[in-house]
Amino acid sequence: MPHTPQPQHANALNRLDRLPIGRFHKITLLAVSFAYFFEFADINSFATTAPKLIDLWGVTVDQVAYVTSLSFVGMFLGSVVASTLADRWGRKRALVWTTSFFGVFSFVSMFSWDIVSLGVFRVLTSAGLSAMTVVAVIYVNEMYPAAVRGKYQAYAIVIGICGTPATNFVASGVVPLTDWSWRLVYLWGSLGVLLVLFTRRLKESPRWHESRGDHATADAVLKEIEAQVAAEQGPLPEPAPPVDEAPQTKAPLRLLLQKKYLAPTLLLTVLWVTQTIGFFGYSSWAPTLLAKEGFSVEKSVFYVALTTAGAPLGSYLASLVTDRFERKWCLVAFGTVISLCGLLYGLTFDPVLIVVFGFLVNLFERGYTALGYAYSPELFDTRGRSLGTGVSYGLGRLSNAAGPLIIAALYQGSGYHSVFFFIAGTWLLGAAILAVFGPRTRPAARPAPAEQAGPGDSRSVQDVPRVGRAE
Repeated sequence: MPHTPQPQHANALNRLDRLPIGRFHKITLLAVSFAYFFEFADINSFATTAPKLIDLWGVTVDQVAYVTSLSFVGMFLGSVVASTLADRWGRKRALVWTTSFFGVFSFVSMFSWDIVSLGVFRVLTSAGLSAMTVVAVIYVNEMYPAAVRGKYQAYAIVIGICGTPATNFVASGVVPLTDWSWRLVYLWGSLGVLLVLFTRRLKESPRWHESRGDHATADAVLKEIEAQVAAEQGPLPEPAPPVDEAPQTKAPLRLLLQKKYLAPTLLLTVLWVTQTIGFFGYSSWAPTLLAKEGFSVEKSVFYVALTTAGAPLGSYLASLVTDRFERKWCLVAFGTVISLCGLLYGLTFDPVLIVVFGFLVNLFERGYTALGYAYSPELFDTRGRSLGTGVSYGLGRLSNAAGPLIIAALYQGSGYHSVFFFIAGTWLLGAAILAVFGPRTRPAARPAPAEQAGPGDSRSVQDVPRVGRAE
């Protein structure tokens, strides 16, 4: 039998970049959106049930702070572990397992018997939530054409972020019913395990296979994808020629100390530290602080539910601007608006203004997060992408181990308003640092959209980090 030569280079990047958007991309989008939906559904579960537990179990503000803080320690550990899992197991397998992990521990949270047991289960759930996010961000970055990956990252969050208002409305309906019905909020969050239903429809990242030197498998996956897309869209344009790259070995943590990776890691750490403290300062504390200021549990949870209705619109707004304007400046603008609206939210007790400014905070914050998810992995090459994204995102989450303690101390020492001055200042600091040090990722001349791309249009400089070059 004649020997079939193994491909020496699958050319995964350019072959994926020149594909028009087809059914394969849409199914992938649906699966990632599903995972995001239950991540966002579950991430605020404790915040929505905490006011009830204050009445039911006699939980104190300090105990709420400690559980919230430890949850972010779990998020850090999950993020770091996720980068290892994504590199060792592959993006697809890691996505399914991390989503299943947080779903299982959200389900177990239903059976908590005191604040300590609930705290332990929430730490484990949070580890899974953060791990899933890191893997999903990397997966979308590697599976979609460079010219539209930011838009599709935002589309996934447009759908996924609906989990936040959905959970808040579920909580506002079930938490007040009985002394045990708050447990149903955690049952709701556990439904993310149903992602396993998508397993057979998802493909492993060819770029991951290629980074391991497994060009034959990468080529086989690419041929399956190309055949599906060509059957729908017709003959495909030729990809750009491959660029020779050596197989990537396992990325050790010390890799991030190299100048090539250190600069983006530090920048993204600042981005995610300020986003984490800023966002969770609102979402984790708003129901509890409103209840402490005299609003009933029912009203505080309902007001927060109304404000989170702005979240899907914010992600949609990001989808409109992310591939049209420089992502760096979109992030700066969104962060500045969040700071202003968040401060105004904290300076009023008028229910209408609370809902209006809270709505705007959620709108622009979710847009900011969608932009950040697209921006972060673009600052690294394939070898450093998983590790750099995971560590910077994880350090951002770890920072909020201190955030709730600071907020509790500010509230008890200086009052309600001081909390929102602190949160607004955090957002403004992040925007300023990003404006000064953030690299651009958008090319000077945009390639044709992926849906219409022709030969030679496939490789975008979005995949080539431009870190260290200030504007």
